[in-house]
Amino acid sequence: MPTLPFFDTVIVGAGAAGLFCAGQAGQRGLKVLLIDHAQTVAEKIRISGGGRCNFTNRDLDPAAPHKYFVGQNPQFCRSALSRYTPADFVALVQKHGIPFHEKHKGQLFADRSAEDIIAMLLAECAAGGVTRWQPCSVKKIIFLASMADDTSAGSYQIDTDCGTVQARSVVVATGGLSIPKIGATDFGYRIAQQFGIPLIERRPGLVPLTFDGDAWAPYTQLSGLALPVQISTGIQEGPHAPPLRGSLPPEGAAFALGRPSGKRKTRMAFDEDLLFTHRGLSGPAVLQISSYWEPGAPLSIHLAPGVDLLAALADAKLRSRKLLANELAQWVPSRLADAWAAQSSDWQRPMAEVPDKALARLAERLARWELLPTGSEGYKKAEVTLGGVDTHALSQQTMECKAQPGLYFIGEVVDVTGWLGGYNFQWAWASAAACAQALPTG
Repeated sequence: MPTLPFFDTVIVGAGAAGLFCAGQAGQRGLKVLLIDHAQTVAEKIRISGGGRCNFTNRDLDPAAPHKYFVGQNPQFCRSALSRYTPADFVALVQKHGIPFHEKHKGQLFADRSAEDIIAMLLAECAAGGVTRWQPCSVKKIIFLASMADDTSAGSYQIDTDCGTVQARSVVVATGGLSIPKIGATDFGYRIAQQFGIPLIERRPGLVPLTFDGDAWAPYTQLSGLALPVQISTGIQEGPHAPPLRGSLPPEGAAFALGRPSGKRKTRMAFDEDLLFTHRGLSGPAVLQISSYWEPGAPLSIHLAPGVDLLAALADAKLRSRKLLANELAQWVPSRLADAWAAQSSDWQRPMAEVPDKALARLAERLARWELLPTGSEGYKKAEVTLGGVDTHALSQQTMECKAQPGLYFIGEVVDVTGWLGGYNFQWAWASAAACAQALPTG
């Protein structure tokens, strides 16, 4: 029998986590094979951040991952995030001479194009002598126990379109189910199932939400309209709303697919921009809250944050002869003001003629617009996948499966999902680095 080509590790998936892990491992001296079924490399990086790749977030506090990450156990990612920080990745970007800027809230983008980040990752792979097979699909992965049948050691046989190889370890960096048109599949989850690794239920995350029915009818013509809002879901813990700009659950509270791990459904809120679409709502506000929203639960939206609408409308009534909608347009876009005023005959009058109770009702509804999503745009529009490989099955130091030696899972395929704004890329870099440093050599 001919001897199979042997690698220290085979990495399946040439996205952010897979590319970075391959480069890091190769530069440690490991013989690395990187495989991906897609025709083009790192397509998700290429389209991210409007084509400029929001590659990390300066504001991330590695000691408090529950502030930025969703999953059954957000604390799992503390070890990796603490050992490979945003500053570490920024240093790599600077080493490669890539110009970048901070947009807002710690979000860092490449000045020119996401292609700069992809080229950097490929250069890191080249520096590590990484072998890359692409496009190439993996057909089967077989665990080969050692001669002594000691399952604590062994190797893997990987059958691919490009041939069969043997490796000391396998790293699964296949990503999630989001954006199937660029090649997303469930392959990583199937590998986990093959080896008995438990999975957390998957669903779309960072995704636009959809609405229909009579309650949504007044807003169907507002597509393209955007405005800053405060958006929340869940149960408020106390008499006052928590601070809004990504309000945080209490220390130790963890969310699983939008559902807290504890008994109480803690309120989650964000202060971001809202965008009306043909089918519902999107924009950073809705993408953020979608990871915490659970089907059947309402959203609450303050359409004029920072404004005491009741006092402002009462003052306008004393001095203005304009229609209510025209006055309301001081605080919300005029199209939205018109849509709200059209919902009641009391709101279609000049300010001086609007009953006080009608003004109070409008102010209350604008400050706490409650609406019930009928669903989401699904994986085709989702930026990430919630759920995935159960973190309880992995070592937080190495990303290796506790019950399956030599098998590692990194990046989005794991049940760790970050906020919008560079947090998911940082998890990709950090989990890849933790894995790369732990991979065994010959």
